[in-house]
Amino acid sequence: MDQANPFETPRTYSLHRAEYLVAFAVTTGLIVAHLGDIRWLPAVGLFLYIDLIGYIPGAVAFKKAGGRPIAKGYYVAYNVMHSLITQGAVAALWCWLVKPEWALLVLPFHLFGDRGLFGNFMKSFALPFEPVRQTGYLRLLDDLGLAHPKPLGHTFDPVPVGHVRPVHRPSVRGEAAPEPVLPGVSR
Repeated sequence: MDQANPFETPRTYSLHRAEYLVAFAVTTGLIVAHLGDIRWLPAVGLFLYIDLIGYIPGAVAFKKAGGRPIAKGYYVAYNVMHSLITQGAVAALWCWLVKPEWALLVLPFHLFGDRGLFGNFMKSFALPFEPVRQTGYLRLLDDLGLAHPKPLGHTFDPVPVGHVRPVHRPSVRGEAAPEPVLPGVSR
């Protein structure tokens, strides 16, 4: 989900990121090998547009919201723009409308770098836009006897809840379960 709550064990999460680091290294090698063949203006534009559309608006909204949930559209924009499928379609369209070229290497370079270097994967509506340690994940690690990941150091500590309100499940006896009390959330 994100680097603070991968919902994998820390070891499998590291292995998951390592796969993207290998792809990032291959992409970096290809960029270095074809440094003189890359048109840099389109390359920089292709690299930046992913975050200009898919990340920066959501990050600004998250900061302005002060830890409150933000619109789902920011999540959708992030996930669409940071999808290998979307960027593969962009590259195919670019090849068809412009021309195949080495500048397109920045698309996988960006995505593999985000996942491998920074641990940024798709965003879930159930979590805040920026990574915030979730108490449920920390309890899971406790149950597994594993160390907690290091805190991420936001300027504020948002309530660890995204857009999905907790589901009210009936208890075993068929009685209504009490509504969970969330810190910082008024009713």
